[in-house]
Amino acid sequence: MTTIHKLLEAQGKQGVLALGLDRDVVEAASAYMSDEENGLGFIYSGWAQCALPHRRLPAHEAWQMSSDRVKLIIQPGIKPIPNTDELEHVGVPFGAHARLILLFLQTEAIRTNSREIELGKSLRQWIKRIGIQPSGSSARSVRDQAERISRCRLSFHIHNNETGTSALVNQAIVDGALFVSEGGAHSDKSYLEVAKLSEGYFEQLRKHPVPVQEAAVRAIANNSAALDIYIWLAYRLHVLNQKRLVTWGALKAQFGPSYKELYHFKAKWQKPLALALAVYPDAKVEVTEEGLILHQSPPPVKPRLIPRKSI
Repeated sequence: MTTIHKLLEAQGKQGVLALGLDRDVVEAASAYMSDEENGLGFIYSGWAQCALPHRRLPAHEAWQMSSDRVKLIIQPGIKPIPNTDELEHVGVPFGAHARLILLFLQTEAIRTNSREIELGKSLRQWIKRIGIQPSGSSARSVRDQAERISRCRLSFHIHNNETGTSALVNQAIVDGALFVSEGGAHSDKSYLEVAKLSEGYFEQLRKHPVPVQEAAVRAIANNSAALDIYIWLAYRLHVLNQKRLVTWGALKAQFGPSYKELYHFKAKWQKPLALALAVYPDAKVEVTEEGLILHQSPPPVKPRLIPRKSI
């Protein structure tokens, strides 16, 4: 348990806020500690090593990033323009809402042991449970990101430095979808009602799931960078045999490829790191001038709490 969690136990949220600590970090830690729900989520381990962009890219532009073992390439999908013979790019998924939708799809696939997931009401209820109101601009964003996910194609290029072997996951996340028109048959607005994960992606998810706490996701749901760090730590820390230094250069390559200068990344990354640690009290991490020192830590979800049929 880190200092902020001990302070919250001793002094309460208002007492800790009076100390001048970052309000967002205090709020996240407090929300996590007071959350009594025990929901679990699951995500493919590839997303713990490379992630989606945080901001919108030009619709035609592909996204790529690399970590020490994985290179991710996402190609934007295309769709027909209604009532014309022309096509348009949909754009790659981005931001917090895209990450939450991916988490929902993968959690439901593991929970039901089925590639086919009904979104619609189920997704809206889950998004609301996470703390995002599925109306107005949030509803439009969720609908947009769901369509981007359903149409994009991705490649995970995975290299094992110890054995010299490589693997490739190269396909769509979703290989079948049902869209329902909003406002009638002639409307150009539609939302994703049913999604079917591609067989290859589903198999990789079943073989390599990373369990996460829904309470943690709920507390940092609006911060895409913090979500990425939390998932990475959930994947990395519990399997370490000894402490591991991850340099700032390596961290920038994985979490901040859009930053031109390393010092800009270091300054901006401290806040989402603090948010991720606020919802992972058992994480043992040191911030140094050289980078981040990771220590072996208990996983955020104890193995005995994971339903046997889910792994």
